[in-house]
Amino acid sequence: MKYRVLVDDNFHYMDESERRELGQFDTLEAAVAACKSVVDEFLMSTYRPGMTVAELLEQYAFFGEDPFIYTGSGAVPFSARDYASERVREICRDS
Repeated sequence: MKYRVLVDDNFHYMDESERRELGQFDTLEAAVAACKSVVDEFLMSTYRPGMTVAELLEQYAFFGEDPFIYTGSGAVPFSARDYASERVREICRDS
């Protein structure tokens, strides 16, 4: 089974014409890693010293990319928003 990673744009919420395909992966682990990388890239490029968790998460919710995994038989349970919620805490704590 292939794991297809698609990416929606939060800025264009519910606009499937803005969706892009990141790629197809042979394993779920590789697909999840690709999704996490998309979220991490946005968060790290957006973070500025002194930002709060709420501020960074708000930026993600409005302007970040929302990757998800599709197998042909439905979406795989990975939530980019849940992952972003975890990561913003780490990013803001570590700075």
